Amino acid sequence: MARELDGAAISALLRSLPARPLLLGLGEARHFVGELGELRNEIFRHLVEHEGYRSFAIESDCLKGLVVDDHLATGAGDLDDVMARGFSHGFGASPANRELVRWMRAHNEKHDEKLRFFGVDGPLEYWAASPREALTALHGLLDGPLPCTRETLDALLGPDERWSDEATVMDPARSIGRSADAQRLRVIADELVALLDTQLPQLGVRDRERAQLYGRTAVGLLRYHHAMADPGAARISRLSALRDAMMAANLCAVAAHGPALVFAHNLHLQRHRSRLSLGDQHVQMWSAGAITAARLGDRYAYLASAFGAVGGDTPAADCAEGVLATLPWDAALVGGRHLAQVAAGASPRVSRDFAYFPLDPARLDVIDGVVFVRQAVDLGAPG
Repeated sequence: MARELDGAAISALLRSLPARPLLLGLGEARHFVGELGELRNEIFRHLVEHEGYRSFAIESDCLKGLVVDDHLATGAGDLDDVMARGFSHGFGASPANRELVRWMRAHNEKHDEKLRFFGVDGPLEYWAASPREALTALHGLLDGPLPCTRETLDALLGPDERWSDEATVMDPARSIGRSADAQRLRVIADELVALLDTQLPQLGVRDRERAQLYGRTAVGLLRYHHAMADPGAARISRLSALRDAMMAANLCAVAAHGPALVFAHNLHLQRHRSRLSLGDQHVQMWSAGAITAARLGDRYAYLASAFGAVGGDTPAADCAEGVLATLPWDAALVGGRHLAQVAAGASPRVSRDFAYFPLDPARLDVIDGVVFVRQAVDLGAPG
């Protein structure tokens, strides 16, 4: 299957899958590519209008995403404020993301069945935020007897700056993650999550959903901070794995609102083990997509993205992107197994754009499809 990318092609691909996916992942080979963001918006509009999709998820802070979801539901906040507070990683500055939020809000004003927005990343990069927001919000939603008072929680958390120190990325000794306060907070977080399980029936749907999100996030952040204090050689791989495990837990929660379109980096959505180099660190982990696929089976589907010309960098003819560049369309949708056949024996692409992650020609048969963009010219960056 190789077709010009349009709504009919997306629908045809969905019909070709063994089951209707609860989650359809659309991967990014590179963040901040304007052309891909615009295509993503067209794909999502088609999915909403013709395939019954009602949820959108993105590789952004799961707690900040609540700001966007509230705006879609109620109109709370003006669009500038929502884009500033509702995204992490600089994604609020993306014109495509702004247009998506505007369109989703306009849709909700006209329809009774509302669209939902979810961030699925943790509140972290390679450093991590304080667990204060998640812990205190969960604490506030539960009835007693609670494992500690709010005052005790605040005292154990202390200043947020001691949690969010970016220097911990390179120096595990700077991390608070294995301090006595952090160890006690891990026990408290576990007790709060256990208490939540006993009180689920008394919570409304909205509070139940958010309490579970706060619980996942608090436990995940405290695990992450604990790993940040580890001086071992596999530390960065362990941190990367924990991050993707947090994303996978959020993705499985989104699946309950499926079918949903998920937009995140190829490395996070692919079904196989992800590998990358960070300086002299060789990082490998099971991606969020691989973990999610292990849980959802064929109710998870994944479309990778790939680009021909990236800025001034063009693919060689003997790599997978070079094969795709022979197609006659500016944007195409190609079945993964079909591409694996026609690109058999292709060489890995070597790109001068180090932000671009090429297709792995040995892994094409585990991709449901490839969204190919002939030219990626609009290469934005965080504001």
